[in-house]
Amino acid sequence: MLDRSTYGALCEARVFEPASLQRALRDRRRRTPQGGSGTHDGSSSPAPQQDGNLMILAADHTARGMLAVGKDPLAVANRYTLLDNLMRGLSVPGVDGVMASADILEELAWLGALEGRIAIGTINRGGLKGALWELDDRITAYDPDHIASAGLDGGKLLLRIEFTDPGVARTIEMCGAVTTKLADQGIACMIEPLPYLKDESGRAHLDTRDEELIRAVAIASGLGSSSAFTWLKIPATPRIAEVAAATTMPILLLGGDPGEQWQDVVDGWERAMREPNVRGLIPGRALLYPHDGDVEGIVATAARIVHGDGP
Repeated sequence: MLDRSTYGALCEARVFEPASLQRALRDRRRRTPQGGSGTHDGSSSPAPQQDGNLMILAADHTARGMLAVGKDPLAVANRYTLLDNLMRGLSVPGVDGVMASADILEELAWLGALEGRIAIGTINRGGLKGALWELDDRITAYDPDHIASAGLDGGKLLLRIEFTDPGVARTIEMCGAVTTKLADQGIACMIEPLPYLKDESGRAHLDTRDEELIRAVAIASGLGSSSAFTWLKIPATPRIAEVAAATTMPILLLGGDPGEQWQDVVDGWERAMREPNVRGLIPGRALLYPHDGDVEGIVATAARIVHGDGP
């Protein structure tokens, strides 16, 4: 999908015409999350389905130093492969867009892969994986003003809730302020609330109890001076009906790293999509680096779960 000469031209553009990356993102043809067209109508891109559901590819892991898939610690490290996999995924009918950091969004836009697509900018990537300050998760990528000026369709916040780390309080406060600022501009804010625990060494890890995820969803739903533009991004747990019932916010389901247990993930997504406020999927490595290497096939399966078999 991405030939080497085009990739080489992208690298040259970073040296000789860096502003072209900013222009490509800002001036791309846009659309709405609900499926309506935005600016520059008339593209040859497939028309989005207007069902209010979203199939988004998540690609913001590299900005937080998360490069592993399965047993390969550097699976996501090669940028050519990552961009190629993203472009292959975006070529599948029913895929609505990408959530990523500025480097990846600008590269995809320069390559023409974001025409008529949703583009969501990740915000707080400062909580590096494995760092002692991991839960003090500060803004290091997009901020609300640049989400607006870059012409993005939303911003994404990671909110990990743990009850002993003082950095969590700063992160919650920041998430509330960002939610307010995006809402003031009429821009979607996608919050990923996750409960966390610390082990004896002080390292943070995901708390998989559904009761705690429900509490995290309740906390995230109350952030900001307006919730009108808030979406949530959460795991598809076995008790997803109870989790989804804790909010009226639209929910997108994440994918994680299922390895060879792909069918279990698919079954969980299909169950979750029965809930009225579960509106789609936002997986990343699960689709971009599948066990069998068939990016298009696995993405097509996910897109069918979100949008059905199409018109």
